[in-house]
Amino acid sequence: MIESSKAGYPELEEKKEFIFRVLTNEENQFNKTIDQGLRILSDMEEDMKKAGEKTLSGDNAFKLYDTYGFPLDLTKEILEEKGYGIDEEGFQKAMEEQRVKARTAREVTNYMGADATVYDDIDVNVTTEFVGYDHLTFDSKVTVLTTETEIADSLTEGQKGTVFVEQTPFYATMGGQEGDTGVIETANGKFVVEDTIKLRGGKFGHVGHMESGMISAGETVSLKVNEDARKDTEKNHSATHLLQKALKTVLGSHVEQKGSLVTPERLRFDFAHFQAMTAEEIQAAEELVNKEIQAGLDVHTDVMDVEEAKKSGAMALFGEKYDQKVRVVSMGDFSKELCGGTHVKNTSSIMLFKIVSESGIAAGVRRIEALTGKAVIDYYRKQEELLHEAAKALKANTSEVVEKIGHLQSEVKALQSENESLKSKAAQSALGDVMDKVIEVNGVKLLAAKVDGVDMNGLRDLGDKLKEQLGEGVVLLAAVNGGKVNLLAMATDAAQKAGAHAGNLIKAVAAIVGGGGGGRPNMAQAGGKNPEKAQEAMDAAAGILEKQLTK
Repeated sequence: MIESSKAGYPELEEKKEFIFRVLTNEENQFNKTIDQGLRILSDMEEDMKKAGEKTLSGDNAFKLYDTYGFPLDLTKEILEEKGYGIDEEGFQKAMEEQRVKARTAREVTNYMGADATVYDDIDVNVTTEFVGYDHLTFDSKVTVLTTETEIADSLTEGQKGTVFVEQTPFYATMGGQEGDTGVIETANGKFVVEDTIKLRGGKFGHVGHMESGMISAGETVSLKVNEDARKDTEKNHSATHLLQKALKTVLGSHVEQKGSLVTPERLRFDFAHFQAMTAEEIQAAEELVNKEIQAGLDVHTDVMDVEEAKKSGAMALFGEKYDQKVRVVSMGDFSKELCGGTHVKNTSSIMLFKIVSESGIAAGVRRIEALTGKAVIDYYRKQEELLHEAAKALKANTSEVVEKIGHLQSEVKALQSENESLKSKAAQSALGDVMDKVIEVNGVKLLAAKVDGVDMNGLRDLGDKLKEQLGEGVVLLAAVNGGKVNLLAMATDAAQKAGAHAGNLIKAVAAIVGGGGGGRPNMAQAGGKNPEKAQEAMDAAAGILEKQLTK
């Protein structure tokens, strides 16, 4: 496929290794899905068998498909081989119910969303010119006003709505960059802009509420972008460009942007990569970005034809549609990308860059969350406060925290060991001398006893000691603790050769105390919710073991 298509799509050859790695990961993930689905389907078959049914319900078939990704055709084929059928009509009904829920969820949105209809009645000729690359304040004429439900002639104090103007310095949410906030003022009122959105036909909507006074269609207003928020957003946006180039340098040329979010507070960058980054790779990328920030690279923006831009080496998003004229943002000789967003004038304005997390969000796609500027200083200040709090709690200096934690861990380990030893002794003491309770079942020794107030760890230690005292045979213990009962069964090699099976024994005994469990032939454990029947379970052990030994 790559060989036959690489002439038209040269990036296929460039990313050949990455493509094969992603395909391998996808194949492995699909195999895991199939294995999981087979286990769930097996349980469903068992339930049908017990209920005497021959048809898998539509709800269960849809659960396999929707929750576990198990194909309906495969479910049908497996069941048919075993003489079962599927309620396909029920499956389709469940599928339609899910579609209706999904459609409803998409339609439930506020008036700012894409599904809203308040903007549909605006004249198609209304448009907005963006002047925010060079201005953070600008005077312009109001072309349209809307409330949450209709076009209006004016907005008054307390009303929510959207303001459209001929020219605006407010950047609308696009290309991962969050829309600007700020205020729109008139001689008679003040409108607070909470978000700026871009609508069809090049319209910029300033969404918010009237804080005071009134604003009317046709009047000239003063638009003022929140300067601090814009500058912080620009720091984060420019940092994503540096980050993408740094990742390509550290990880390889296959790295490609898959999405981004740039706000005044932080940046998020999604990129193509087949495995989690190591701590060393994260540090290398972070250091490279900070190096270019400290280098004070000038940031230039050129407007050119899209083909000319690509030939110049500017990075573009594969599959993305661009206008004929595009903006190319260059940061020295380090980074060159097609981008319509706003940026710092020099990388030194970013001040600092810090990666705070790296995680996977999809097959072959990783996500980095990072901070810039003052947010980095605030981050380290918070870390410092936490360190001081930890030192205070440890009654130590900050330089001694790691050493102090090491001492505490050693103390905890010693105390845990001592505690386990005391528990074991307490359990032995609580049980007393039980060797006189040993009976023989078809020549195999059986010790079945009940003890109070012992947890499962203590029960295992006690079981080991009793098995050692017993020599050869079967040990079965029931510990009543906190309104529940824990069960433990152990069988020696000689007992197993005679037919004893700890897992099967405990499964039968657990049913008496309202529980379940199982395990290996030599050792098994279980739990139950009816502690009042613990002694009854111990009394039944001999009969259950006898059946095993006579098979």
